[in-house]
Amino acid sequence: MKSSENLGLTEDELIPTRETLLSRLKDWSDQESWNTFFNTYWRLIFATALKAGLSKEEAQDVVQETVISVCKNIPDFKYDPKIGSFKGWLLTLTRWRVRDQVRKRLPGSVVKEDDAGAPAWPALVQDLPDAHGLKLEAIWNEEWDKNLLNAAIERVKRQVNPKQFQVFDLHVLQKQPVAKVRAILNVSSGTIYLAKHRVSVLLKKEMARLEKNLL
Repeated sequence: MKSSENLGLTEDELIPTRETLLSRLKDWSDQESWNTFFNTYWRLIFATALKAGLSKEEAQDVVQETVISVCKNIPDFKYDPKIGSFKGWLLTLTRWRVRDQVRKRLPGSVVKEDDAGAPAWPALVQDLPDAHGLKLEAIWNEEWDKNLLNAAIERVKRQVNPKQFQVFDLHVLQKQPVAKVRAILNVSSGTIYLAKHRVSVLLKKEMARLEKNLL
């Protein structure tokens, strides 16, 4: 898969959960849009599956099967905030793919099913290793916020001087003390505090803009 930086995206398409992109995804031949979708969401799905108690191999399968599910179901997805969000819809698809992986591990007699023959999710959660009290929605929301922050950071990175962002990265993101940043980058304390202030303000604005535009 190509990275989003190689797809000619505008900054407003860095997190492309907008009605315009969803419409483009309905065209299965639009490879660029599907590449964008994959590069934006695979880490979110993968991290959620891992925290649900799955192995790396199982989580990779969840990513693959979730993307396939999106491909199959996107023609019927209609954007209407009053009914539900894209975020919630993607979580539902991911939840079912996680369930499928759990079902593969367990003997058929262990899996309790509902009236429709589908595995009962609460019963499956109890059988997951190290997953007592699992709340998949809470995990999803946490990973979604991380994904959002990473996207906002990438957008800000394109807006500021590389050296200024490097200062911010070391001091704020990597939590290095001022003295260490001064020694590594050969900059003054004033430069560090200025970079922290300026980039932090931009990052808050980008976070707010992304949150506003999420479906």
